[in-house]
Amino acid sequence: MTKTSAIWASLPMPALLIGPADTILDCNPAAENFLNLSAKALQDTPVWDRIAVNVSIEDAYARARRDETPLYINDVEAGGGERPPMVSNIQIAPLQGAPGHMILIISPRELASRANSGQTTKAAAKSAIGMSEMLAHEIKNPLAGITGAAQLLSMNLTNGDRELTDLIVDESRRIVKLLEQVEQFGNLRPPQRKAVNIHDLLDRTRKSAAVGFGAHMKLVEDYDPSLPLTYVDPDQFVQVFLNLLKNASQAADPNGGMIRIRTYYEHSLRMRRADGTGSKLPLQVEIIDDGPGLPPDLASSIFDPFVSGRENGTGLGLALVSKIINENDGWIAVDSVPGKTVFRLSLPVAPKELRTE
Repeated sequence: MTKTSAIWASLPMPALLIGPADTILDCNPAAENFLNLSAKALQDTPVWDRIAVNVSIEDAYARARRDETPLYINDVEAGGGERPPMVSNIQIAPLQGAPGHMILIISPRELASRANSGQTTKAAAKSAIGMSEMLAHEIKNPLAGITGAAQLLSMNLTNGDRELTDLIVDESRRIVKLLEQVEQFGNLRPPQRKAVNIHDLLDRTRKSAAVGFGAHMKLVEDYDPSLPLTYVDPDQFVQVFLNLLKNASQAADPNGGMIRIRTYYEHSLRMRRADGTGSKLPLQVEIIDDGPGLPPDLASSIFDPFVSGRENGTGLGLALVSKIINENDGWIAVDSVPGKTVFRLSLPVAPKELRTE
């Protein structure tokens, strides 16, 4: 491989070489992932048949070709293949020494927004930790006293009045369960990370869902069996997948729906932390449901504590999911439109010395 071809293959952004007839002559691996098509399938096809942009840029592109000048288009929705469009910046420039040839680079802003979202959610989760400790100690003990008193009162009441004490007991227990969820944010124990097969964890949670809360759903596996081991806390991620599957089940039609569990490898995905360090997150897990989708006003804050799109929802399940994933050096993002909601987890590969079955 020449140095030029190595640079082309290493570019983290999708890049395409466009010929004089506006057909794709070549593309890098990041473009294959972005468009969900191989380089062979993309070759010699019209570029605007493969890339969908929500604004008309053909005229500006034609002028850039004619004048041999660069073209910059920011904050547009660009997509291709099965994936929903991403807000992106597009850069187009003439290829030096090759008249009529253009280079097109797409810079999805999703990666930056996911990184920022992860840091914001982690900060929000930390603020909930102090509150959880206060709630656990200051509310759970009095509730135990209220429950016990109501049970004692019920012994000397008629059936009609006993309904009221039963209501006190039931509601007190419901509050305790809520506090136990909040209390999990106070768990400062670092993850016990191990090299694990992500499909083993998914199978455990899928089987549990199929005989419980997801019994009314059709659960479909779409696994890439060649994935290497990941490096996470297995117990924590069983909880993560159970929460996501339960969330998808509750979002679906009560008469049933479909949940698709998909895994794949995306080598170009990298997380950059606030301190400037970065790491690759190539292992992708998607939980896809065919429910009504998230309310648009909640999509950007769905991982924040106490934000819920369901009536009587606590807003803690997804916040805890995000906290666990961030502490295991992963990312989570959501894409949602009516009829399709995708929760996408991006996870690290286990260190080479730990990749033994």
